[in-house]
Amino acid sequence: MKRSNRLAWMGAIALAAIILITLIAAPNNTKLNTGSTYNRASDGYGAWYAFMQQQGISIKRWQKPFSDIQPENNPVTILQISGYPRQTILDSQEREWVEKGNTLVILGAAARVTEAEFGTMQKSPQGDIKINTRRRYQKANSKQVDLGDRFGAVVWQENYKQGKVIFSTTPYLAANAYQDYLTNFKYLANLVTDKSNTVLVDEYIHGYKDPDVRKKESEGDLSSFFGKTPLFPILLQATILLLVLIWTQNRRFGKPVALDTPVADNSEAYIQALAGVLQKADTTDFVIQMVGKQEQLQLQKALGLGQVLLEPEALINFWIEKTGASAIELNAVLKLQSRKQAITERDLLSWLGKWRTIRLIRNS
Repeated sequence: MKRSNRLAWMGAIALAAIILITLIAAPNNTKLNTGSTYNRASDGYGAWYAFMQQQGISIKRWQKPFSDIQPENNPVTILQISGYPRQTILDSQEREWVEKGNTLVILGAAARVTEAEFGTMQKSPQGDIKINTRRRYQKANSKQVDLGDRFGAVVWQENYKQGKVIFSTTPYLAANAYQDYLTNFKYLANLVTDKSNTVLVDEYIHGYKDPDVRKKESEGDLSSFFGKTPLFPILLQATILLLVLIWTQNRRFGKPVALDTPVADNSEAYIQALAGVLQKADTTDFVIQMVGKQEQLQLQKALGLGQVLLEPEALINFWIEKTGASAIELNAVLKLQSRKQAITERDLLSWLGKWRTIRLIRNS
């Protein structure tokens, strides 16, 4: 192999590996922020919260544990919007609170993926509701279903004595991405205000806490901060650096040996060494699968689709709907990922280039 081709190959593999390590090891708060009213991204609820305030509805952010909710004379509704699939079974504390006549609304309930279309319009008293999910809950009876189709329920309710729990399979029912669908905002407003005078939005589950809660949980001092700081990314980077240094030196631990030609750029040596390891192992298929997965998750985040990997057809349809751009590049990278086979260096560079083009389009 010519030196220029070898360097190109090693550079491409190393770049892909570094991107992969960065995406996996770096702290990721995407799911934690999904559904937060402080979040102005497409998967946040800042616009809906402002809409509720403009309507004069009594609503406030709850930044304490669920157990701190004090009983009131009038019914209370608390809204929980989860970036992670939430099970439909209540714990004893939640059940007891609901049975006293209160309402718990959970957006992002766990449900199976069905053969339903990804994008549908569901009928409601407020008008057509835009739903982008193929997940349906199939155990609810017709009296429980509030939104749904022949594949199952999208929104349904379960009664617990004097109170009730309302579930939604999508956490994006009235997210910022749906500001053009005012009926979605009105529909969620109706769900949380029905028979309730006070509406609370649970921000505690998104990591937001009142000062007294932080103090009580010992998060306000520096020692607690370092005690809770994840050390895995640091250890991972240190381990990789050590292994690369050993490999590039091609010798066991011992006294330093002077090099004839000093290495002027340590970062270049690191990249070439890591690329050489991956090249010798013939791991292009591994790189494609792992980098492709992380690139798809980042794309879904930008489109407000959460962190559960969508099927290629569903992602392509949503891409066209949100960006209005051609799906040729996206279809090509997703198709190559699904092959799960080693490819040539030319195809790998082309594949990485297509992902770069997709990032430029989504950020434009």
